[in-house]
Amino acid sequence: MTTPTFTNDAIVFGILMVSLGFVFYTESKTTGFWPKFYKIVPGLFMAYFIPAIFTTAGIISPEWETTNAAGEILKGKSQLYYISSRFLLPAALVLMTLSIDLKAIFNLGSKALIMFFTGTVGIIIGGPIAILLISIFSPETVGGADFDAVWRGLSTLAGSWIGGGANQTAMLEIYQYNPQKYGGMVFVDIVVANIWMAILLIGIGKKDRINKWLKADTSAIEELKEKVSQFSQKVKRNPTLTDFMIMLAIAFGTVGFGHFASKYASEFFFDFVASLESQTWRNIFSFLGSGFFWLISISTIVAIILSSTKAKNYEGAGASKIGSIFIYILVATIGMKMDLTMIFDNVGLIAIGVVWMAIHAGLLILVAKLIRAPYFFLAVGSQANVGGAASAPIVAQAFHPSLATVGVLLAVFGYAIGTVGAILCTILLELASKV
Repeated sequence: MTTPTFTNDAIVFGILMVSLGFVFYTESKTTGFWPKFYKIVPGLFMAYFIPAIFTTAGIISPEWETTNAAGEILKGKSQLYYISSRFLLPAALVLMTLSIDLKAIFNLGSKALIMFFTGTVGIIIGGPIAILLISIFSPETVGGADFDAVWRGLSTLAGSWIGGGANQTAMLEIYQYNPQKYGGMVFVDIVVANIWMAILLIGIGKKDRINKWLKADTSAIEELKEKVSQFSQKVKRNPTLTDFMIMLAIAFGTVGFGHFASKYASEFFFDFVASLESQTWRNIFSFLGSGFFWLISISTIVAIILSSTKAKNYEGAGASKIGSIFIYILVATIGMKMDLTMIFDNVGLIAIGVVWMAIHAGLLILVAKLIRAPYFFLAVGSQANVGGAASAPIVAQAFHPSLATVGVLLAVFGYAIGTVGAILCTILLELASKV
């Protein structure tokens, strides 16, 4: 929480954009060191990793503390991730969804859902198994009594890794984990989830070899990509200033409407859920009170509706390319949240998180191998659970912009089952902690 070199968001944004420019410039090289480098490390991973290096070096930071002349400690926070996730992400989803082919997405079949639920099951059983394994070597790490019990804190991780922030908050409310220690769980969430996302991004660069090993049938995915590519070529044109302005009007007009509608929807459902007599049902449906959930859902629904109009033709003017720009900026702001030294700050809890995520990953790999599911379904099915709507589209669009919507739809589904799955996981966590 020390003060970074730069706290002005205008300067920090400039640093992030120069980082992205560097990645794209070096990735465009066809000779020398860089082509060999990017055969191993995907550009999207570098867009994430370089800001993490800047944060680790203390040049930039998502949060910090300063002391004023009176000796008071003041907390500061960058707004770049908030702006990227609340404005650029929904705008990107709109632009990438304009050319969507819903029939082709449904033709992807049941493997997408199977891998999503496999990821959910991996989180539900992974936590309890992690507690059992870590307790062998370090029983104090998984101990604690009453509201300081570690299993209560881990329940919030389960909520986050199956659903999202709203589900995480619901689990904190249900199991009343000590708020003073809650920051440690948020820390584990950030570190482990970001490491896993980095691994998935690296895997995208080796997707052909992974799919070959999985003996995966990628025909439905390739068919969808080909359909979108053919449509894009069919309507392709040199974009004019008018085209760019109209595309931005469609994107941010929808985002504006999404913010407007989500405010009323979240308030309505928050009051509705609060009026339910059963505490259990209030907890299960707590995600309906999340403004972010409604923002992403409403923006995506509007975009799907627009995809059946002439707005679809703006794909030929580069709609998905603009959307990809927004996604890369979001990736950079997510990378900025990762301080690599944090990995060593609480080794015990991090170990639980790593083992937990390893079980989640192992189960996904096993099922993908058994049903011959493509790496795309494995990666997106995992991120729809662990990362939610903020990162599932990032991983999906890395395969192809037309696939971003698949990530969104699965992530929204994750919100819906997040609290129920997390409660089931927590029951097992408590039992495992008492073994």
